[in-house]
Amino acid sequence: MSRTVYVNGKYVAEENAQVSVFDRGFLFADGVYEVTAVVGGKLVDFQGHVVRLERSLGELGMGMPLTGEELLGIHRELLSRNNVDEGLVYIQITRGVADRDFAFPENVPQSVVLFTQNKSLTSEKPGLRVISVPDIRWGRRDIKTVQLLAPSMAKMMAKKAGKDDAWMVEDGYVTEGTSNNAYIVTKEGAIITRNLSTSILHGITRAAVLKLAAELEMKIEERPFTITEAQEAKEAFVTAATAFVCPVVEIDGVELSGGIAGPIVKRLNELYIEESRKSSI
Repeated sequence: MSRTVYVNGKYVAEENAQVSVFDRGFLFADGVYEVTAVVGGKLVDFQGHVVRLERSLGELGMGMPLTGEELLGIHRELLSRNNVDEGLVYIQITRGVADRDFAFPENVPQSVVLFTQNKSLTSEKPGLRVISVPDIRWGRRDIKTVQLLAPSMAKMMAKKAGKDDAWMVEDGYVTEGTSNNAYIVTKEGAIITRNLSTSILHGITRAAVLKLAAELEMKIEERPFTITEAQEAKEAFVTAATAFVCPVVEIDGVELSGGIAGPIVKRLNELYIEESRKSSI
């Protein structure tokens, strides 16, 4: 049975879903996206994703083509039609369809596409083994754009090395993973993660997990860290809507926490799942 997807106001079977070859998302990667986790058939951190979506659009000079309530209705309709209990909902919004020109077109309807993916999010996760790679992305990583070629290349470098993912490094410091925010836990138990700036995505899951850590009275330092510092850490992990809190057990060949998830990472993941079940809508 094929999925039902949403394309510009219509619910259609995925094999019938179409966008124009002149869509600026295709021609220029001129668009943004969001992904919201689904647990128990409900949406996790939905409002945070809507707020970030609106910000990303605004940073590119685009408005919100739909209200938050309209987006919530579409998300829920897709979950119902596709019988999604646990997984993801993606939304992609581009500037729309126009003849090829670097200058932005005016008064063009935006393209809006949503689709679901079934994926296990709450099951126990094996630890990730990561490599470090140069961060070659553009300078506005705080905007969640659809231009994902650089992180895709980094992911493939990791796969070719027989590893799971890559941590990107700029000026000697880790920025983030290919599709996640990166963290280490010091031997003293402090959580270190890069501070918010245009260098990294302002993760919705990141904000939720740091709030939980603060409630546990854990020490949190928002600052850059090096690969060497990460290799000397007690634990390491990443966060994302697509992975929740996922342990990292090897960095450039150096094993951490005995090659398994450490107690702090496991506790944070358990708490995040528990909170997600309570607060999802």
